[in-house]
Amino acid sequence: MADIFDEVEEDLRAERMRRLLARYGGLLTGLMLLVVAAVGAWQGWRWWESRQATQAAGSFLAVSTEAAAPGADAKAAADRFAAIAAEAPPGYRSLARLRAAALKAESGDRDGALALWEEIARDGSIEPLYRDLATLMWGLHSLDAGDPSAIESRLAPLASGPWRASVQEVRALAALKRGATEEAKTLLTPLTTDPAIPQGLRDRAGRLLAEIGS
Repeated sequence: MADIFDEVEEDLRAERMRRLLARYGGLLTGLMLLVVAAVGAWQGWRWWESRQATQAAGSFLAVSTEAAAPGADAKAAADRFAAIAAEAPPGYRSLARLRAAALKAESGDRDGALALWEEIARDGSIEPLYRDLATLMWGLHSLDAGDPSAIESRLAPLASGPWRASVQEVRALAALKRGATEEAKTLLTPLTTDPAIPQGLRDRAGRLLAEIGS
């Protein structure tokens, strides 16, 4: 008898399942299709993103090589980096904009370079590391015609960041421009003895101290 009841119960379960599938089968199928579509879209996006990054890397390296060649046209290279920035993923977009600004400065377009560095520095979508570098470069290239006090004030928040040694060097140059020699010495002296600072920067600080009389 137990076997008969088991078979009846199994038939009832099968019937309930058929009714459930008849009622909700369309909905379940739709949900499954949505999941499959979402997974497919995600994989497609990952593939597209990887492809874009690969293309941007190739273009960036190619233009970098051309720009470093003897007799390279800095203005043309700056335009090419700007074109890369218009289409590249975020990381390469930031690097391309920074390189475009540097090449503008190299080609004599100081105002264009300063404007681009300012734009990068104020772009909240860019990583702080790149924004701070843009601020540093803006300060360095503003020394010739800018207000040294304003430059020092702008760079002061970066004094403890990853660019702190270069920031200190530019602040020292700004201090010299406004005639604050002792303040410049105070900023430069630590740069000559810190082994963590790149050798080139230590050498520049030492030469500058020698010129102003340490």
